[in-house]
Amino acid sequence: MLQNTGKLAGCTLFITGASRGIGKAIALKAARDGANIVIAAKTAEPHPKLPGTIYTAAKEVEAAGGKALACVVDIRDEQQVGDAVQKAIDKFGGIDILVNNASAISLTGTLETPLKKVDLMLGVNLRGTYLTSKLVIPHLLKSRSPHILNLSPPLNLNPVWFKNHTAYTMAKYGMSMCVLGMAEEFRGQIAVNALWPKTAIQTAAMDMLGGEGISKQCRTSDIMADAAYAVLSRPKDFTGHFLVDEDILKEQGIQDFEQYAVQPGHPLLPDFFLDEAPENLVEQMEQHGATPAFKPPSSSSATPSSGGPVEGTFHAIRAVINEDVVKSTQGIYEFDLSGEHGGVWFLDLKSGSGSAGQGQPPVKADVVMTMDSGDFGKMFAGKLKPTLAFMTGKLRIKGDMTLAIKLEKLMGRMNKAKL
Repeated sequence: MLQNTGKLAGCTLFITGASRGIGKAIALKAARDGANIVIAAKTAEPHPKLPGTIYTAAKEVEAAGGKALACVVDIRDEQQVGDAVQKAIDKFGGIDILVNNASAISLTGTLETPLKKVDLMLGVNLRGTYLTSKLVIPHLLKSRSPHILNLSPPLNLNPVWFKNHTAYTMAKYGMSMCVLGMAEEFRGQIAVNALWPKTAIQTAAMDMLGGEGISKQCRTSDIMADAAYAVLSRPKDFTGHFLVDEDILKEQGIQDFEQYAVQPGHPLLPDFFLDEAPENLVEQMEQHGATPAFKPPSSSSATPSSGGPVEGTFHAIRAVINEDVVKSTQGIYEFDLSGEHGGVWFLDLKSGSGSAGQGQPPVKADVVMTMDSGDFGKMFAGKLKPTLAFMTGKLRIKGDMTLAIKLEKLMGRMNKAKL
């Protein structure tokens, strides 16, 4: 871990979305220096699914050695943001650092994204970041070491990062465009930078998006806290940078990144928007130890010989589905495959003991998964996880996203069966 140096002692940080996750981790890192932390977030009462409130976070900040001010803030509301800024000035005398961390996410295509979700993402990510920055900047201009740090990605215009979730990318890139513009507008006066994780980070949001088992593919929020601390410790002429957590920590001399892993040694899930290039992410995962989840059926398994590799995969699927799988899944899948072995296939895990085969499903599918037949084979061979296939644009999903996560459990059963 990056050691605290005391550089943020006495500084006041205004952090949006700091009641949990990465925002709270940054707050606690700064608190260990003796910083003042304004926790600007919506959660005042315990949430049924998400941990922590602004008040529990404030107690943790003070236990870590900092001073805290908990403010109920929806960053879409100009009055609430303005009131929180004034409270910070009244209590701490100024603001030195703004961390725009609050964000909303919906990884859905254009036709599947309700306008209410579009408005939420644009309102929080883009407008909220702009609004909070606008109201805090007059106070930052009075600071000796002013910073704005947006937790947003590099502006990568590769279409693969747009086609599956255009609205989210537009909203998230709005935060990055604030960095691009404000860094130039306030060059020499305020340092304005962006920070993004190289890998998925274990947060409540990631648990909700990725489902069971996603955490072992993640790093903890400590890596982002350490990277943010390194950035915020720099002088104000360090500005206009789109930074990646691992890269900034390597510059600080950190070499052991296993210490940040939720499960050391496990392959990590790359985060969105970073091209090393997207089409190579699967290969990188394999280089980090990913192995096929099951072997092809043996010759004694009576696998049909004329249906090609896709039929062979469905033969393996039929061998492991049963009433228990149906009960735990409750979904009907349609696979629209292109490429050498293209065609439409179905997997009914909603009725009876389940069924699978070629053609349209017996009733309307709950989820339609579109991909190349070669990638389909890799996915069921354990060489390509559905979540990674979706991230890299190899898989398009229409319908119930949670069923895509449940599909990984079926692959696990196939692995145990060693088909």
